[in-house]
Amino acid sequence: MTAPGSPSSKWEDLKTRTLSALLMIIVGAFDIWLGGVWFLALIALVCGLMIWELLRMLEPDKEMLARALGALAALAVAVAVMVPGPGAVLALAAPVVAGALLVTTHRTVFVLYAPVIMLASYALVMTRGIDDGIIWLLWLVLVVVITDIAGYFAGRMFGGPKFWPSISPKKTWSGTVAGWIGAGLLGAAFMSVTGAGPVLILVSMVTSFASQMGDIAESAIKRRVGVKDSSRLIPGHGGVLDRFDGLIGASILVLVVLVISGQVPVQP
Repeated sequence: MTAPGSPSSKWEDLKTRTLSALLMIIVGAFDIWLGGVWFLALIALVCGLMIWELLRMLEPDKEMLARALGALAALAVAVAVMVPGPGAVLALAAPVVAGALLVTTHRTVFVLYAPVIMLASYALVMTRGIDDGIIWLLWLVLVVVITDIAGYFAGRMFGGPKFWPSISPKKTWSGTVAGWIGAGLLGAAFMSVTGAGPVLILVSMVTSFASQMGDIAESAIKRRVGVKDSSRLIPGHGGVLDRFDGLIGASILVLVVLVISGQVPVQP
C-alpha cells in the first residue's frame, strides 16, 4: 500500500485519469470532426449533465428537479443553435429562469453559474460553425488540455506556493505558470495553421488563464457546498463539471471574441 504523501502517491491516480482522458479525447475528436448535428448532440448532452451535476451539488435531495433541468438545458442548447437572435437568448435563459424559481438552496450560486454553463455550451457549437471552425475548436480544446496537463505535472514536480489556497488548495503557482507557458507554445505551433500570427501566443496564454479561472470558479462552488467532486461519472476525474470547468472558462472568452468580431453564425 502506498503511503500518503510519498512520491508514488502523487501519481497513483495518473493511470485512471489517463485512460478516462484518452476515451474522452477519442469521442470528442470524432464528434468535432463530424460537426453538425453530431457535435451539437454531444455538447447538448454535456451541457445537460453539467446542469444536472450543479443541481445535485446545490440541492442533493431534489434528484428529479436536477434531471428535469438537465434535460431542459440540453434541449435549450439545441433550440438556441437552430433559432438565431432573440430566440437563442430566450432558449438559453429558460433553464436558468426555471432554476431561479425552483431552486431554494444556494439559489444565487445557480443563477450566477448556470448561465455560464449555457453560454459556454453555446459557444462551443458556434466555434465549430465559423470558418476553419474545426481548427479553432481543436486549438481551444488543446489549450485547455495542455493547461491542465502542464499544471498537473508542474504542480506535483515542483510544488511551491499555492495559487488560491482558500478555494483550490492543490493549485500551485508553478502549475499555473506552467499552464500559461504550455498554452503559449501551443499558440506558436498553431500560428502557421491558422494564419493568426504571433498574437496567437498571447491569446493562447490569456485563454489558458480563462481556463484556470473556470477551474477556480467550480472549485469555489464545491467548497461552498462541501463536496469533493461534482459527481462520479468519469473515473479519475470526478464529474463532467470537474473535467470541463476549464473549457467553460475558455469558451466564454471565445464567445466574447466571436460576438465582438461578428462571427457568430446562424447555423453550426
